[in-house]
Amino acid sequence: MRVPNLLVPATEPPTVDAPAARRRRRIVTALAIVVGTALLAATLRVPDGSAWFTVLGLLVAATWTVGSFVSGPIPFQPNRDMAWRTFVGPVVVGIAAFGVFLAAYLVARHLPLVGPALDGVLASADAGPIALVLVVALVNGAGEELFFRGALHTALEPHRPAIATTIVYVVVTAATGNVALVIAAAVMGAVFSLERLSTRGVLAAMVTHLTWSTLMVLALPR
Repeated sequence: MRVPNLLVPATEPPTVDAPAARRRRRIVTALAIVVGTALLAATLRVPDGSAWFTVLGLLVAATWTVGSFVSGPIPFQPNRDMAWRTFVGPVVVGIAAFGVFLAAYLVARHLPLVGPALDGVLASADAGPIALVLVVALVNGAGEELFFRGALHTALEPHRPAIATTIVYVVVTAATGNVALVIAAAVMGAVFSLERLSTRGVLAAMVTHLTWSTLMVLALPR
């Protein structure tokens, strides 16, 4: 099993909720999107070094996570190729994605539009203890996968859920007002959605997201 296969959609048909369950899931996810977007917009607008950054960041993660489980069962990982597709492959994808973003970052930091946006993201990351910033990044990464590639993806089955969830993911991220985060959401949202289509679960996308987020916080040069 090669890493590219992890990004190739599976051929078997997805599991689709019954109409009543799908309706409930769509209502819950819609409410969570409204609340989560408002909290996310507030998080990136607090002053650097403010304790509210951590508080709001954890509330955003809680919104995605609670909304996911309230909406219904979350498909974690089907019983096939688990060792590779759940851990090894997704970690490799996360490392590769970081490498691409690192190369792009070294160029984009000098661009007039993207450079200031990158500086704003790094200022938020450097405003508090690195361990605390990493915790906020990781719990949000896990919560986003549970919600966007889990609950929302399932709610939109069978109507091209990967495309729709990626678009929603980008729109929600746009509430931060930071173009660098929007670009990252578009690229990584597509990668996470491909992993969701390939494995029919959220665990692979979650492992990739956590790997990528860890490297972005700890290894991106300042």
